[in-house]
Amino acid sequence: MICEILKRLKKKVKAWLKTHEVDVLINCAGVGLFDPHESISPSKIKNLIDINLTAPIILSSLCLRSLQKQSGHIINITSIEATRHAKYSALYTATKSGLRDFGHCLFEEVRKSGVRVTSINPDMTQTPFFDALHFKPSEDESTHLLPETIAQSVWDVLHVNGVITDLSIRPQKVGITKK
Repeated sequence: MICEILKRLKKKVKAWLKTHEVDVLINCAGVGLFDPHESISPSKIKNLIDINLTAPIILSSLCLRSLQKQSGHIINITSIEATRHAKYSALYTATKSGLRDFGHCLFEEVRKSGVRVTSINPDMTQTPFFDALHFKPSEDESTHLLPETIAQSVWDVLHVNGVITDLSIRPQKVGITKK
């Protein structure tokens, strides 16, 4: 099913690019799964990889010529998990660190053309991401970020004279609530 969705996405993006240019591509879709790896089905593994890693790589590829013409910017919203290792996070971490490393390598490849590439690695952020998970950010405001904080960081990254290639944003304290 995901392969069919990716094919339709490719077709729609190519059609859209015939009449539009891309200045900024923000790859921010993502799903989480934090279970023992042996309990995760192959279809769930493929789904997580397709959404968190394959789709942003394909979108970047499809938009790259336009981004080069515009001296554009790709921003990949990864996760703090891309920078560390946590129990029950092997699959999620693999997808997010893969996206982060893709961004670092892509920047080296396209920097001469003027394209900037940034990975933003947010920690616990109060979003619907946690709705289907076994845990959520603590209610203590010092233990999670707000979506507005990430949006402001995207804005700031876009307006830097230079390139921020990697940015980790974390709350001051750690705190989760089990459901």
